[in-house]
Amino acid sequence: MLVSACLLGVRCNHRGSASPSPKAMRLADERRVIAVCPETVGGLPTPRSAAERKPDGRVVAEDGSDVTAAYARGAAATVDLARSSGARQAVLKARSPSCGCHQIYADGVLVEGEGVTAQALREAGVDVQSEEDL
Repeated sequence: MLVSACLLGVRCNHRGSASPSPKAMRLADERRVIAVCPETVGGLPTPRSAAERKPDGRVVAEDGSDVTAAYARGAAATVDLARSSGARQAVLKARSPSCGCHQIYADGVLVEGEGVTAQALREAGVDVQSEEDL
């Protein structure tokens, strides 16, 4: 099972901090999990500008820079990790432009949608859920 690294206490979110989830941490105590941060795997620094996934699929940072390629690299690497490890499930950070699996931000508004990695994992056959689904 893949789990967003920030949910397990790794300081890798865009602010340079963690987003620890007691339920995700308990899950890690009970079974084999692989921590992953697709944004850092894709080459983005920590901390970094907040970003949003646009309706056309691009990911744009607060400063206006197009970071779609980094998000796509991170998503592809995460799918490769799922395949190589045999992971069939993923618990991802809610509302993230990479990991959100139910809702994401677009133009400052919370909308139905998926982050880049959540979509790629789902399309690869991985069961994707957020920490809020635990």
